[in-house]
Amino acid sequence: MDHQAQLVVVKIGSNVLTKDDGSPDRERMASLVKQLVFLKEQGLQVVLVSSGAVAFARNHIKFDEKTESVVRKQILASVGQIDIIHAYKDLFQKEGHQIAQIVVTPQDFRSRRHYLNIKDCLLGLLNHNVIPIINENDAVAVTELMFTDNDELASMTAAMIDADTLVLLTNVDGIYKGHPDDPNSVLIERVGRRTSGVSRYISSSKSNFGRGGMQSKMKMAKKAAYLGIHVYIANGNRDNVLLDFYNKELKATYFEPESSKPNPKKWVAHSDNYTKGEVYVNEGAKEALHSTEVTSLLPVGIIKVTGNFSKGDVIRIRDEHGEKIGLGKAEYGSTKANERIGMNNQKPLVHYNYLYLFKYHNI
Repeated sequence: MDHQAQLVVVKIGSNVLTKDDGSPDRERMASLVKQLVFLKEQGLQVVLVSSGAVAFARNHIKFDEKTESVVRKQILASVGQIDIIHAYKDLFQKEGHQIAQIVVTPQDFRSRRHYLNIKDCLLGLLNHNVIPIINENDAVAVTELMFTDNDELASMTAAMIDADTLVLLTNVDGIYKGHPDDPNSVLIERVGRRTSGVSRYISSSKSNFGRGGMQSKMKMAKKAAYLGIHVYIANGNRDNVLLDFYNKELKATYFEPESSKPNPKKWVAHSDNYTKGEVYVNEGAKEALHSTEVTSLLPVGIIKVTGNFSKGDVIRIRDEHGEKIGLGKAEYGSTKANERIGMNNQKPLVHYNYLYLFKYHNI
C-alpha cells in the first residue's frame, strides 16, 4: 500500500454516522470532518459521498400508521438532507473550509453530456478549494431507478473525476474470511488483480441502516480497481481512520488497481442499468473482444440486435448463449446495426474506447 493519494473520494456509510438507537452520531461526524480537513491540508483533493440523512430526521417526524414505507423514506431523506448538510457546513466552516452540495439521480449519469456536466462542476469546485459533498436525491429517486446504494454512487464519482483513490468507510475493517464478529476471522488485507473467490467469504446480511451490504461494496470496489483506482474498504468507526490512511497504517481491505482506463470507458462501465438495447455476438467476436489486442466490436461478429437504440446510447453485449459479456456506446443506431449484421468491412458498432467488459465479475 505504498501508493500516495492525490484525488480521493471518501464515502461515509450510514452505519458510521448513525448510533445504535438510530440517532445521528455527531461526535463521529466531527472527528471525520477534522480528518478530511487534515487530508486537504496535506495537499490532497477530497470529495465526500455521505449517507446518513435519514438519521438526522428520524426524531423530528411523526408518521401515522397509514403512511407507506416509500413515502416515509422520501420524507425522512428530504428533511434529513437539510440537517446533515447544515451539520457538515458548520463543522467544515469551523475548520475554515467551504463545502458545496451536489444531489444526483442515476439519470444524471445516463447521457454522456450530463455526465460531463457533473464532472465539470465537481472539478470546478475542487479547483476553487471547495469540498463537494455528493448524494443521491433520495426524495425523488424511485426504487428501480435508484443507485444500488451510495457505494455505487461513490464508485461512479471516483471514475468520473479520474480520482486515484476511493475509500469506502463502513462499520467493519474490511472483508474477513469468516464473520467479522468472530474473533478467529482473518481480515483479507489485499485483493490482487488476479485474486478470485473472495465473495464466498461474504455473508449476505446488510447493515442495520444502509441499503448496501458487503457484497455490493466488493462489487463496486472490484469495478473501480479494474478502472485503475486504488480502493480501500475500512472501518469509519475507528478513531483516526483517515489519518491512518494518509500515514499508510490503515487496517483495511485494499484492492490493487489495474492500469487506468480512459474516461469514456469509465462512464460506460457504470451504465449497466441504462442500456437501450442489446447485441449478441458469435464466439469469434467474443474471443477477439477478450484478447489482449485492442479490439472494437465489428458487425461481422454480430448475430442479433434487439431493442431500439440511437447513436450515443449504451448497449449491452451478450454471447451466443445470452451471457452478458460487456457494455458499449453505440456508434450508430439499431436500424443501421440490423442492416449490417454479419457484414465485413463495416464501421465498428462499438469503438474500443467506449467498450467495457465484465471481467470484474469473477470475484
